[in-house]
Amino acid sequence: MTTRQDGTAPDRSNRGDRDARLDALYSRLDTHDMAPYWAVDSDNQNDEDGQVLKARKAEPHIWRYRDIEPILYESAELITMDDSERRSVVLVNPGLAPVRATVTTLYVAYRLNDPREIMPPHKHSINAVRIGLTGKSNFTGIEGENVTFGPGDLVLTPADAWHNHGNRGDDFAVNVSVLDLPLSEVLNSASFDHEYTEEENGERVSRREQTTRFSEDYSARTYGHGGLRPRFVNHHRGNGFASPMYVYRWEQTRDLLDQFRDHDGDPYEAITVEYIDPTTGRTPYPTMTFFGQMLRPGERTRPLLQNASQVCIPFEGSGYSIVGGKRMDWEKFDAMAVPGGTWCEHVNESKEEAILFVASDEPTLKTLGFYQKHGKTPEGDIVRIA
Repeated sequence: MTTRQDGTAPDRSNRGDRDARLDALYSRLDTHDMAPYWAVDSDNQNDEDGQVLKARKAEPHIWRYRDIEPILYESAELITMDDSERRSVVLVNPGLAPVRATVTTLYVAYRLNDPREIMPPHKHSINAVRIGLTGKSNFTGIEGENVTFGPGDLVLTPADAWHNHGNRGDDFAVNVSVLDLPLSEVLNSASFDHEYTEEENGERVSRREQTTRFSEDYSARTYGHGGLRPRFVNHHRGNGFASPMYVYRWEQTRDLLDQFRDHDGDPYEAITVEYIDPTTGRTPYPTMTFFGQMLRPGERTRPLLQNASQVCIPFEGSGYSIVGGKRMDWEKFDAMAVPGGTWCEHVNESKEEAILFVASDEPTLKTLGFYQKHGKTPEGDIVRIA
């Protein structure tokens, strides 16, 4: 029998006023910043599981671009670059508020840039992407590669890579960002640095713009030929943990989706293509991956359940999804949260293709050995897919 340090064993012969003693015991636990892990309700044999599964959960939710866009333009009237270097609208999941997270591990923000507006460089220990929505002159400079991008183009800003954002055109431009910020905060690894310097004449000098070190078509020229990789190029860029291809053009993604338009596709995910690191075949980041997903006219995916969390942004067409039993009708540039652990199916009832851009934390779960995916057959049976 296990005994205390003083050599005495627990005395179970006198349970006395059990409720009062339990209340006092819980109070002592609370005083010492501890918590109990045991079941006291005979009606719930597994009450212990409920005690540890208390984390707040993201909810299925949709944000309408028709609500977001006027807020972006009003904020542009009220907030200038002199007020703040950032002017973004963050999508906060109601199940996680006030924490600024769109799903448990991903943070999504819409941003409008004024014409000819370029912010100074910064970096952070967080992986991020930008996707153009409107305008052809969204701008991101990453480690000396200046990228001008338009609707659907995906631009990486890897962890610890110096970068800046803005608009090179004469009209307003809107883009949307996806970051693994909530995950990095949970892991106590989030940090920012705004003190950009370059070496000049042997000294470090502060600069508001990065010196151009790569041509503007560098990513496309070096990595835009599938199956071919230049051997004379150093492919280690930034911290080495992200794809060295910093921009993925929507035209190529859309063309590939269209080439498979008549393919059977996957009954649970339709026609889906994944963005990859062209040097390894792995996902662009170890924490996040991204998909282009086509729903053909009249197509409906079978119900899919996975523990990876997703954010879906329609680029073309309209339709609806049933997430966790909740129907959400969507159209161009809306954003939809599909939390891990919820059943999801997508429906396109129109006569035109619908295209979704999807961000997912799937690589994180796979790396940790947690990833699971289940589907429901037409007969209603649940089958494990991954």
